[in-house]
Amino acid sequence: MTASEGNVGRAPQDFERVLSAASAARAVFEDEHLPALKRVQRFLHSYPTVVPFVVLMMGIVLGLSVNFERFATASNLSTILLQVTIIGILGIAQTLVILTAGIDLSVGVIMVISSVVMGRLGVIDGWPLFIAFPLGLLCGVVFGYLNGILVTRLKMPPFIVTLGTLSIIGALNTWYSQSETVRSSDLEKTAPFLQLMGVPLELFGARIIYGSVLLLVLAGAVWYMLNRTAFGRHIYATGDDPEAAHLAGIHTDRVLLSVYVIAGLISSIAGWVLIGRVGAISPTAGQDANLDSITAVVIGGTSLFGGRGSIVGTLIGALIVGVFRSAVSLAGLDVLWQQFAVGVLIIVAVALDQWIRRVSN
Repeated sequence: MTASEGNVGRAPQDFERVLSAASAARAVFEDEHLPALKRVQRFLHSYPTVVPFVVLMMGIVLGLSVNFERFATASNLSTILLQVTIIGILGIAQTLVILTAGIDLSVGVIMVISSVVMGRLGVIDGWPLFIAFPLGLLCGVVFGYLNGILVTRLKMPPFIVTLGTLSIIGALNTWYSQSETVRSSDLEKTAPFLQLMGVPLELFGARIIYGSVLLLVLAGAVWYMLNRTAFGRHIYATGDDPEAAHLAGIHTDRVLLSVYVIAGLISSIAGWVLIGRVGAISPTAGQDANLDSITAVVIGGTSLFGGRGSIVGTLIGALIVGVFRSAVSLAGLDVLWQQFAVGVLIIVAVALDQWIRRVSN
């Protein structure tokens, strides 16, 4: 008799009786039947750049309907790109900070003081340009490092830190520049390199400055960093949940400090583009550009609560600001209605972000 034949008809053992009480339920993997609104909410959570792209298309349609002949011209496209170049570069710096659930109110004044340092050292003081230009970039790095140290070491809120450095850097800018403008003619004679980013290129009838090309290069480099490197994933993780990121082995303070330093460097590069954009160096030019950069980032779909957003969305957000302002201007409305339209877009963008974030909760 075999072992299997001997087991036939025997009573179950005690440990086998337990199995009869076990649940026989099976896991079922079926799609949830969600309402259409919930599906839209989840889709927008997965693809945050869809909303700003749709808004951009709406702005273009608005511009075409208001004044097709003037809006759909190469010259108007050139004007829009010229206006959003500075906003876009500062928006890239601002995006990095906001992804970590912070904010930087000082990117505008860092841009201005960096341009002033480049210009006064290279033109007024007669320093060689290969020294004056890097010192201008270093200026942005130093102030970015200051912001990062105050946030990471003293554990101060980024809003308060950068609000304070906004006033400090603004005062230093006025003191160092002596409220004097470096004229365009002096730049052309002494340091024409500083005006390089304002040199136009002819592309399909549109005049695009080198600064706009630099914007795309910076955007591509930062996009690669955020999406193809470990450091980029650490930025998202730190902004989404810093405690969980720290428990996962991420040095969150080091990430935050690096982000503020990079943002300072990008802001100083924006100072170089600002010189080419204006043609001269003014200590009062572009000081409020930080507000425009925040506008571009928020409208572009980056969450003010950190952990969600993209560089592509920021570029689209900057274009939205330029397109809507152009459409309102071509409609013959007053400038105040441009500010009104941008304000409405900001409120709608933040409200939509709050609604989309409920998916993760």
